[in-house]
Amino acid sequence: MKEKFDINNLVRPNVAKLKPYSSARDEYKSTGTEMVFLDANENPFPTDVNRYPDPQQRNLKAVLAEQKGTGVQNLLLGNGSDEVLDLLFRAFCEPEKDNVITLPPTYGMYSVLANINNIENREVLLTPDFEPDVAEILKQVDAQTKMIFLCSPNNPTGNSFSEEKVLEILNFYKGLVVIDEAYIDFSEQDSWLKKLEQYPNLIITQTLSKAYGMAGIRLGICYASAEITTILNKIKPPYNVNELTQIRALNRVLNKEKVNSEITDILSQRELLHKALLQVEFVHKIYPSHANFILVKVDDANKRYDELLNKGIVIRNRTTQPLCENTLRFTVGTQAENEKLINALNALSKLKFPA
Repeated sequence: MKEKFDINNLVRPNVAKLKPYSSARDEYKSTGTEMVFLDANENPFPTDVNRYPDPQQRNLKAVLAEQKGTGVQNLLLGNGSDEVLDLLFRAFCEPEKDNVITLPPTYGMYSVLANINNIENREVLLTPDFEPDVAEILKQVDAQTKMIFLCSPNNPTGNSFSEEKVLEILNFYKGLVVIDEAYIDFSEQDSWLKKLEQYPNLIITQTLSKAYGMAGIRLGICYASAEITTILNKIKPPYNVNELTQIRALNRVLNKEKVNSEITDILSQRELLHKALLQVEFVHKIYPSHANFILVKVDDANKRYDELLNKGIVIRNRTTQPLCENTLRFTVGTQAENEKLINALNALSKLKFPA
């Protein structure tokens, strides 16, 4: 039986003892009454952004918590998911001592952040069908393994990991399991948020960059136990999510009907793109996708990438990634963009090259 989870066994000792910086807006919480603010050394002349933003993003968190069926205390917001992931390294991983486990091919920032924070990254390749190799993952775990990163749906492969394999890791690993759900809105599988209360070692990251179309404002979301978010709040910059981001994010998440409509359109276009790719002679394999992109294996990824670039179409060449030799990743665009891509691919298919 798995022993009782205690976050105090994972947090860095200096972080556990840390007294967080208290900003002016932390000390005074608005009650809605009109006040004269002379506490934060702000410019008094109105520019719409002359006041510091809410350091806890309370209005935005309240809406997200209601929509996701979780508590406000379970949320931490960051300057993109990358800041959230970096905070996890800084809170729980001791430089030159601890390690994390990642599962290539996957999102490259996990490895970058491990290197920035001087943390060993133990890579365990996915299986040939792009699933976690649970036996090998658990074999790599030792007393200094603080986190395992699972990207589901995975980037660049596009598939969601099987629930059985993820549960096996959650049940047998004593550290933190971070599930990156940047693409969850495009998946048929449910979010792991439904398991949050059941697994205190579970951390889920999401973003407004993909389904919500807000990549430019940089808003990342962390869902975790109140014990974990309290630790992360200790070390996050006091005003890490600016006022303009909070306003734009709030307006967008409140417009759920439009977001859902756009997701439906992307899913429809993904299906049409998949069918069209079946007719392209140099596409050898199309991988199942639960994301807003499709990974395909082609005859020569480097050549096809250059050819499409010459036709004014920028895609992602993933051939250098483990298990992804000669693969290209196509983001699902608008109908017009997808038609341009398909027309270009079909034109290239008709070209005859010398043997």
